[in-house]
Amino acid sequence: MTAGIRSVRGVAHAPGRATRLLILGAVGLVFAVPILAMIEFTLRRGLVGGYDFQRWIELFQNGLTGEYAPVLVALANSVGLAVGTVVIVLVLLVPTMLLVHIRFPRLRRTLEILCILPISIPAIVLVVGLAPVFSGLARFVGSGVWTLAFAYGITVLPFAYRAIQSNLDGVDVRTLSEAARSLGAGWLSVLLRVLVPNLRRGILAGAFIAVAVVLGEFTIASLLSRVNLQTALVVVSKNDPYSAVILSLLALFVAFLLLLAIGRLGTERRRPARADPTTPTTPTSGGVQS
Repeated sequence: MTAGIRSVRGVAHAPGRATRLLILGAVGLVFAVPILAMIEFTLRRGLVGGYDFQRWIELFQNGLTGEYAPVLVALANSVGLAVGTVVIVLVLLVPTMLLVHIRFPRLRRTLEILCILPISIPAIVLVVGLAPVFSGLARFVGSGVWTLAFAYGITVLPFAYRAIQSNLDGVDVRTLSEAARSLGAGWLSVLLRVLVPNLRRGILAGAFIAVAVVLGEFTIASLLSRVNLQTALVVVSKNDPYSAVILSLLALFVAFLLLLAIGRLGTERRRPARADPTTPTTPTSGGVQS
């Protein structure tokens, strides 16, 4: 009886429907209230009072030309930087983490410290250290905005590492790699066809965080005199704060579409279940006579 009571007490109960709705509602308010406030701000008619879509209509009638044209260029720069940062971080981080986890487990603590270290360094300090590096880099490959992807890779490294590591702890990659190697698979096949699919959730989570950080970054780009979405919005806001807020809302929508596209890349296509040919069929009543 005592053992039965202990087993019942040890069962973890899932939260009820009301609790889930309450949590989702609170999280939704955190995101919805600022966005609704931004929309309300763009619809104001100033001292006249009331609301209308005049500012939205004027902005789109002009085709985002003139003083707003650099915002489109800056948006393209930020999207390119987000994609480049994700590629750089994942291509360098995922194989390194798997190599340490499989072959050099004693170096795991050292790798964790190196990857988490950038989160404790302020952005202004990173810029001071990166400025001489970027000045030397400009002599060989130029000073284009794409070079910010290397700095952003350092910035998002702690977040991507924790996202991938949490998934890596739940997968026995050593057993999977040894099983694949025993069947004759090369290391590249083991990485791409065995380990990466099992780490898909962690990799996508790291990509989500990297995109969100890059699209919202301002300090590094401003101090290194590069043009991205946030620096362009600051320039526009000095002349027309209403248009800057409208463009920020459009940027949020584009970021949402980009994150949605990344999420769709990781979803598995559901295939219809097929009948197993090895499963014996049950004979009909008329097929066998007693």
